[in-house]
Amino acid sequence: MITVKNLTKSYGARILFENASFMIARGERIGLVGRNGHGKTTFFKILLGAEHADDGTIEIPRNYSIGQVEQLLSFTQPTAVEEVLHEIPEEHREQWRAEKILSGLGFSEEDMMKSPSLFSGGFQVRINLARMLLSEPDLLLLDEPTNYLDITSVRWLIQFLRGWKKELILITHDRNFMDQVVTHTIAIHRMLFKKIEGTTEKMYQQIAKEEEIYEKTRLNDDKRRKEIELFVTRFKSKANIASRVQSRMKMLEKMERREKLADIATLEFAFNYKPIQAKTLLTAEDLSFGYTQTPLFKELSLSIARGDRICIIGKNGKGKTTLLKVLAGILESQTGSITRHQHLQCGTFEQTNISTLDPARTVEDEIAQSSGAERQLVRNICGAIMFEGDDALKKIQVLSGGERARVMLGKIIIAPANILFLDEPTNHFDMDSCDSLLEALDQYEGALVMVTHNEMFLHALADRLIVFRNDGILMHDGNYASFLEKYGWEGELRPETRSRENRKDIRRLRGELMQEKSRTLNPLQKKIEQTETAITSLEQEKKAIEHSLVTAAQNNEGAKVSSLSVRLHEVKREIEKIFEDLDDMTVRFEGMEADFQKRLAELEELV
Repeated sequence: MITVKNLTKSYGARILFENASFMIARGERIGLVGRNGHGKTTFFKILLGAEHADDGTIEIPRNYSIGQVEQLLSFTQPTAVEEVLHEIPEEHREQWRAEKILSGLGFSEEDMMKSPSLFSGGFQVRINLARMLLSEPDLLLLDEPTNYLDITSVRWLIQFLRGWKKELILITHDRNFMDQVVTHTIAIHRMLFKKIEGTTEKMYQQIAKEEEIYEKTRLNDDKRRKEIELFVTRFKSKANIASRVQSRMKMLEKMERREKLADIATLEFAFNYKPIQAKTLLTAEDLSFGYTQTPLFKELSLSIARGDRICIIGKNGKGKTTLLKVLAGILESQTGSITRHQHLQCGTFEQTNISTLDPARTVEDEIAQSSGAERQLVRNICGAIMFEGDDALKKIQVLSGGERARVMLGKIIIAPANILFLDEPTNHFDMDSCDSLLEALDQYEGALVMVTHNEMFLHALADRLIVFRNDGILMHDGNYASFLEKYGWEGELRPETRSRENRKDIRRLRGELMQEKSRTLNPLQKKIEQTETAITSLEQEKKAIEHSLVTAAQNNEGAKVSSLSVRLHEVKREIEKIFEDLDDMTVRFEGMEADFQKRLAELEELV
């Protein structure tokens, strides 16, 4: 168990959080949410000892290990699988487990035997992730683990983490990913930590309800205060009711003054749709493209109509981003042709475009330069993407990755378009901003073509899919749910097979859990029973002494009364001490039993 007490952290005058107090119990998988810049990653650094809190403490058990996926890419072993196994003690090395984790994260058998230095940066981070998952620290810290994973690896990681038996704290912008993994949610909100059992949806509902109640109470208090102040002003000179006036004045002094809650900046915008009188916006015929002799895709044909919502999905490295660039006209196809409507106007968001922003420009200048729009409209767009007032004058060079992504979004918003091409637009946003982006895309009247691994976006938006699979490209004319039902992902069991396999695994895991429960609780139960027997014995002795004391007193046996009184005092102290021990053991037993019941219930949910 980790105990956080009165934790405070600030940078200069900017307070991230203050007086934060909560506990992380055994087996809890916690989702940590909050706006970008509100202290989530800083809290991780304090847990790891990389930064110090200004005040407060974090109590961590002795020999308790905390692990985080390293972003520094430094490898010493000749193959990926050896790198993953490298720091595991030799007596505990199980190569099959390392291979299973690497496979789940998208490595083929051939890949596992390659040098880590031959992989892209994203796959090198996956090697570090695999190494950390295999080492099984007591507390696993994951900060945006999905940023380097494709959709199949994300789905595998969800199932892996649902079976994580130790503690976990997860930061991610992917609400679907978080809600499928966590047992509890902690929000950093208004410089405070709030913890609940349940998902992000439950957390945000609770915050909204609490703030609504606070605001109603504040308004009622203000109204009551004004009424009392008016009474005091009106009657303070009246001697006959002076006592009542004094009473009201004391009441005013005792009334707590609630400050109005400050508004929290939120990403609120709409894409600028340019109407177009056409049913078909773009037609592609027999497209092929490759960077080597083996094409990423070939002979691909499709048409995009006004209002289409097409999502491009599949494993990384298969050609999703390349196809998006070809359709958007950034890359030219090597074979085939694309016919675009003469009035087609595109809005394009690429992950790599963030690096094209001019570091010396301000946010306002960068957006104005891309559009030529009048200054007031540019300022309005800056406000919509959370650069209000002087924040619009910040230089690009001082912005975080998430802030630069918002600038890129602003450049798309200001330019009217009838089709959007978006490549992983959620990667640099926090959860609240992702929600705003989803709402804006849902309301957009134009066509949308998007590369994403975010399943919440897929379920909400997609009505057609381009799926990169090992055996080629699948064009699915339907939503994501119908794709999963009809095809599913390669390598995943079909639902009916998965159900049978799950039941087998769950029966085995349930048996193991029941054995662990017996090994853990039976000795403690036996000790509780022995303690209860000892208390019963001492209570009987106490009664006998009390009876003997009455008899000795009646017979004037002074010496006997004295010795019996001493023993009676000793017995009472023993009973009191044993009751304290019994109380401690009972609390421990009930807590551990509740934990086992929770873990059993989680297993049943997986059926």
